[in-house]
Amino acid sequence: MVMPSNKLTYKKVTMEAKKNYTSSLIILTTLFFMWGFLTCMNDILIPYLKEIFVLKYWQAMLIQFCFFGAYFIGSLIYYLLSLRIGDPINRIGYKNGIIIGLVISGLGCLLFFPAAEFKMYGFFLGALFILGLGFTMLQIAANPYVAILGRPETASSRLNMSQAFNSLGTTIAPILGGYLIYEYFFSHGSSGGEAVKIPYIIFGLIFFVGAVVFKFVKLPKFVNEDEVVKGTGALKFKNLSYGTLAIFMYVGGEVAIGSFLINFIGLESIMGLEEAIAKNFLAYYWGGTMIGRFSGALSLSAMEKTKKYALMIVLSVLSFTLIFFITGMEFQAVLPYIAIIGLNFVAFVIGKGIAGRTLGLFASISIFLIALAISSSGSLAMWALIAVGIFNSIMWSNIFTIAIDGLGKYTSQGSSLLIMAILGAALVPLIQGILADIIGLQASFIIPLLCYIYIMFYGFYSSKWKSKNKEIQPLK
Repeated sequence: MVMPSNKLTYKKVTMEAKKNYTSSLIILTTLFFMWGFLTCMNDILIPYLKEIFVLKYWQAMLIQFCFFGAYFIGSLIYYLLSLRIGDPINRIGYKNGIIIGLVISGLGCLLFFPAAEFKMYGFFLGALFILGLGFTMLQIAANPYVAILGRPETASSRLNMSQAFNSLGTTIAPILGGYLIYEYFFSHGSSGGEAVKIPYIIFGLIFFVGAVVFKFVKLPKFVNEDEVVKGTGALKFKNLSYGTLAIFMYVGGEVAIGSFLINFIGLESIMGLEEAIAKNFLAYYWGGTMIGRFSGALSLSAMEKTKKYALMIVLSVLSFTLIFFITGMEFQAVLPYIAIIGLNFVAFVIGKGIAGRTLGLFASISIFLIALAISSSGSLAMWALIAVGIFNSIMWSNIFTIAIDGLGKYTSQGSSLLIMAILGAALVPLIQGILADIIGLQASFIIPLLCYIYIMFYGFYSSKWKSKNKEIQPLK
């Protein structure tokens, strides 16, 4: 996610366009849902293609490596172009940036057809790389656009709400995507990777239709007047330099757990469940992020405490109900999840809406949960690992906020560096996959555990980088 600049002015914005902010936000929010859905589909692809092509764990993790590696390559290219010619989005506009991202994403999805026809794992990886490049462009264009469609003081609220719908996509994907791949198309005789062909063709067509819609829909135009600073001056700030690594660790740990969760649940020492059943529990992992983001948005608001906490409980109940019904599981089977939601609420209360404190606390709980998943067995280990999802919820926003605080003219550069750190989602799962092949899958979760230890340090230590006037001193 790239945060918006502070100096944004209207460029021929009509009164009619201003009145259409709500509809514009609704249209943009669908993008967050779509790329959340497709991103989580990787977690379905991993166990499926691992079995089809008889892959080792590290080979299966090349799926995440190629997809999220595209984020790094794409954002790096964008960053270098911004230093040479200025902000590319400023030249083509947010709307055209979104259209380009949709077209590239659609192309990546359509490449699944030849990949399945030729039955080549490398072709699948290439398609995922193209899809990742498209999502990179969507992230760069859509996130700041959502933030500037309205008053600056409510930008964070709008972003959190859009991110919550992103999490809705990641919640539904394991159920719908898993059904299409493991049940519907597989039951109709599809094999050798062909079960993913039709779903991704459908996704590709949706992206192309979306591009056409965005071409003709009226959206406000903005111009970024911030200076693009050359060099690496932004890394002189402790909160950014350490925060870049924190983003790397966060996305790496989160994606690694989601990538291996189905295989973890399938272990005989854990639950021994088949992929078609285990996918339902993946929805609770990603659904927890949605629950936590809704609660986090309210927790950080200026709302009166009693009302705030009441709404947090109501939204948590409604979100849980949604996950429960789309998974279709027995209520008794998911009772531990209710206790997890309760623990999350208590953690928010203890955090008191302080970004660094809440981040450190949530990371500490995640460390305990992963350690429990490594050292125990059965349903206890399973639910401990699933529970990490709900405590991931505020990590991106809190790390990002802390990292860019006080950067001033370096804010744009710092944001670009932070999005490059999504590379963690490419490398951490791969490292865990290599270790899983050596010492076993369950023990390999020591890798994401180490990631959260660093995040805990960043959260609790971040207060030392803040002063009363919000200025951050550069490293000497």
